[in-house]
Amino acid sequence: MVWVYAISSLNYNYIYVGMSINVNERFERHNMGRERTTKPYVPFKLNFVEGFENRVEARKREKYWKSGVGKEKLRELRNEK
Repeated sequence: MVWVYAISSLNYNYIYVGMSINVNERFERHNMGRERTTKPYVPFKLNFVEGFENRVEARKREKYWKSGVGKEKLRELRNEK
């Protein structure tokens, strides 16, 4: 299973969308500052996770969440919590 996930910084207005086979391990890497893209925005909370059978479908969904419409929905989800 391939997972698409969204995390948001606790200190900045920053949302990151990614894809991984192991979300928990990847989330730990983000929070430990071991991912170059997200390092300046540590710490994070996990906002959204969605599973797919294959990488192709997961990539399509990841692209949606990274689009303007998708990011706006993720901001709404983040702000509800």
